[in-house]
Amino acid sequence: MRFFLFADGASRGNPGPAGAGVVLKDREGHVVAEKFQFLGRMTNNEAEYRALLLGFAAAREHIKDKGATLVCLMDSQLVVSQVRGLYKIKAPHLRELLAKVKIEERGFKTVLYKLIPREKNARADELANEALGKR
Repeated sequence: MRFFLFADGASRGNPGPAGAGVVLKDREGHVVAEKFQFLGRMTNNEAEYRALLLGFAAAREHIKDKGATLVCLMDSQLVVSQVRGLYKIKAPHLRELLAKVKIEERGFKTVLYKLIPREKNARADELANEALGKR
């Protein structure tokens, strides 16, 4: 079974107040889960990683098939490139977040990362901004 995780982080000020939003869909495109979370003060890149981790938590909660493939769709070129091993990570706090992502990946048979245009990630972006309003 294949699931699609749309994740987006937002920070106003960079660093500034930050939020994360995620949408988990099944193979047919039906929404399985939506989540958002206010993250406190952090950079946009950190918020993007935190959104991905929030998405893994939603996926763990709703996907019971250990043989599932999780396709993570994000509009952050930096994060997608870093988790795929294409870009080096200079910031120590981002390295720690990447290590957490790699641990989360173990819960699925396959995890893929795909860079998508911002407009295809609109609902996750809306949820991240909704989280900013909840602070």
